[in-house]
Amino acid sequence: MSRCRFLLATIIMSLTAHSAAYSPSRIAIIIDDLGYQLAAGRRAIDIPGPLAFAVLPGTPKGELLARIAHSHGKEVLLHLPLEPVEYSGPAEPDGILLDMSRELFRSTFADAIDSVPFAIGVSSHRGSLLTRHPGHMEWLMEEILERDNLFFIDSYTTHHSVALKVAAEAGVAATKRDVFLDHDPSAAAVSREFERLKSLARKNGHAVGIGHLNPATLDYLERELPTLESKGFELVSISQLLSSQQYGSET
Repeated sequence: MSRCRFLLATIIMSLTAHSAAYSPSRIAIIIDDLGYQLAAGRRAIDIPGPLAFAVLPGTPKGELLARIAHSHGKEVLLHLPLEPVEYSGPAEPDGILLDMSRELFRSTFADAIDSVPFAIGVSSHRGSLLTRHPGHMEWLMEEILERDNLFFIDSYTTHHSVALKVAAEAGVAATKRDVFLDHDPSAAAVSREFERLKSLARKNGHAVGIGHLNPATLDYLERELPTLESKGFELVSISQLLSSQQYGSET
């Protein structure tokens, strides 16, 4: 009998040690470009789990959607428009441009952050030009630091981005996007990119995916996010991912 107890205790200790050593791969999801589509924005916010919502400043429904997301316990980010290399569309509200003076940069950022209530971080929108300029990224990190506990997410629209390096030097908590889920908005592409996100999470222990208010993306997330835990993944908020990892220029 005592031998049985000993064997049982040994098995329990082994399982406990294994459980303690095991850490599921972490995935954080951000939904970008909220501010124009109210119904699609509400649908995205209703998806279960700690998704974050990046709201464009100065948009018709941006403030309302930020408040709805916050009321649902979801994290809100300011999705700050930064000048891209090429863009032929209309000027975006509160967009940051390369030829801005420091003072205009400051006032534009202030207007942008004020238009998105409950924002706990800043993510870049477009930005393939501006994120490669160290001086402007220094200005951005200065503005972020002036507002306690904000963090920065580089949507990483160019491999030439210096945003994470500058953030690390400035002491701003930051990370970058690993996968765009719906650069191709088809259902097959969304599924393929999410599999790539999971593969990166397995390899690195964590991964950040960005999606948009694309019907195929929302369909996929509604269906698949509840299954992540059973597949060995943990869906976490972007702030939780940042607080639990050491992010910087090498991430």
